[in-house]
Amino acid sequence: MERIKPRTLSGFMELLPPQQAQMREIMRVLRETYSLYGFCPIDTPVIEAAEVLLAKGGGETEKQVYRFTKGDADLALRFDLTVPLAKYVALHYGQLVFPFRRYQIGKVYRGERAQRGRFREFYQADIDVIGDGVLDVANEAEMPAVICAVFRRLGIERFVIRMNNRKVLNGLFEYLGVGGAAGQVMTAIDKLDKLGRDKVAAILTDDVGLTPALAAELLDILASDDPMATLDGLSGKCPALDEGVAELKTVTGLLPGLGVPDDKWTIDLTIARGLDYYTGTVYETTLLDHPEVGSVCSGGRYDSLAEYYTDKKLPGVGVSIGVTRLFYILQEQGLLSEELNTAPCDALVIPMDDGVLGHAVRCATVLREAGVRTQIYTEKKKLKAKFTYADRLRVPFAVVIGETEAAENTVSLKNLATGEQIAVPADEAAKIIREAVSRPVRPVTGI
Repeated sequence: MERIKPRTLSGFMELLPPQQAQMREIMRVLRETYSLYGFCPIDTPVIEAAEVLLAKGGGETEKQVYRFTKGDADLALRFDLTVPLAKYVALHYGQLVFPFRRYQIGKVYRGERAQRGRFREFYQADIDVIGDGVLDVANEAEMPAVICAVFRRLGIERFVIRMNNRKVLNGLFEYLGVGGAAGQVMTAIDKLDKLGRDKVAAILTDDVGLTPALAAELLDILASDDPMATLDGLSGKCPALDEGVAELKTVTGLLPGLGVPDDKWTIDLTIARGLDYYTGTVYETTLLDHPEVGSVCSGGRYDSLAEYYTDKKLPGVGVSIGVTRLFYILQEQGLLSEELNTAPCDALVIPMDDGVLGHAVRCATVLREAGVRTQIYTEKKKLKAKFTYADRLRVPFAVVIGETEAAENTVSLKNLATGEQIAVPADEAAKIIREAVSRPVRPVTGI
């Protein structure tokens, strides 16, 4: 028989058990933090009807979608969690309570070229607040608060949330007389981080048709060291601009009360977010020590979430964390905490021989019923090999059972970190183990 070489497709991530435990811990932090802010979990199918996912159609997104047929069905894999949310809200509108606050953590698929830090299959972790007809701007202030809470609970301290408002940008374009080319201008300035000022200026003049002086004026405003002072100087020049500035002031004014420190956010007028459905506040979060990787959490306000599925106006605001990308960055930079407990169990029960196996399994049951993650090692190996097994898995406790322990209805509980060993009943061993492993969880990262 010809052997098939095992391989993982390019752009897909497979983790070994210790790293998978670290990923699981990140997911736990996300779920707990999202729940802390009143977001409820939902799930949507990975596969949808292609016409549902591609209702808007066109652009790079459609080129990247994994699309296939099964019988007469035209199907596609979801490429983000926002479009499925739009369908979900339109479909279940009559059963939902608004404002509808949801979070979803799941895999999405994009058939783009795989490269460093970019995957074809990856986890996203989204939160959104959806209103019925209207949605107060104060909800836009909560997004930075949630982002800040998530990153700090992950142990990531050196980050900044960069914010802007699409109404500010559209107002600036109108004030400068380039409103007719707003989409092209928005796309160009969204590339400032990657291309730099000179190349973006060339795009604005050569491709969009702005004069060099007008392009320079726009880029000077966007690069202002004091954005709010610059915007205040343009007060009264354009109603849309004034509205955007007022919303920015409302959002930023609420941040201190929401627990967002001043050094964790900034106004950055170059933040545009290329997607055209954003209408208000927009966000991008970057790691200060790794700006080269770009945004690891982004999102914004939109006023017509489900316009392709319903005539109801469903405005919303949300952000998405690229979990797989963030994990990859942290792993590559050696920033995942080595102190995190990645063991598959808290106790390894080791029967010395088959004669005590009955007592061993009863003790394992006692431990499990007490909430201790427990594994029984039944392989016919020498004792040293059994302890080596526990050591390689980083199991914190061994529960050794020989003839003496079976006769006295006890176990020998060994702390594998300190070497301390005591003889106690199984229920007492369970209390000791639970106390030891229930101490506050260490940060996921070592930043």
